[in-house]
Amino acid sequence: MKRICILLAGVALAAVSVSAVALARPEPPTAHPALLFFTVQLRHTRLGKVLANAAGYTLFEFTKDRPKKDTCLKIKGCLTAWPEMPVQGKPSAGPGLRASLLSTINTPGGIMQVTYAGHPLYIHLADRGAGRTSYVGKKEFGGKWYAVNAKGHAVK
Repeated sequence: MKRICILLAGVALAAVSVSAVALARPEPPTAHPALLFFTVQLRHTRLGKVLANAAGYTLFEFTKDRPKKDTCLKIKGCLTAWPEMPVQGKPSAGPGLRASLLSTINTPGGIMQVTYAGHPLYIHLADRGAGRTSYVGKKEFGGKWYAVNAKGHAVK
């Protein structure tokens, strides 16, 4: 019985170590091919209508960013927690959004990142459901993370 407990403890420790290494990796997670052709849409949440990706996950702006400038990529660990929304080609605007506010920027890593009203857009990697806004107002990496509405303003 003692050997089984020691073995199980070793397996659990190995699993935690692998998870810690995966979370501490310096490079951002790679995008799923389905996310590369991107439509920004509006989703109703408890804070009102906010920008969301095709799966309904809330899109965020970072207060340390400047118009059309991704600051998160210069901060260690930031893109691991808050990956940018990548796209190939031109993103499309869903109903209720202004296509003229939707654009992209090229990041130094060669990724085209979706922007809305000049705000680079991100998702929160720990977000576990469509339409959730529990990360709105989160202070992390020296700035705050807010949802964005159809006019391109921060939703706090």
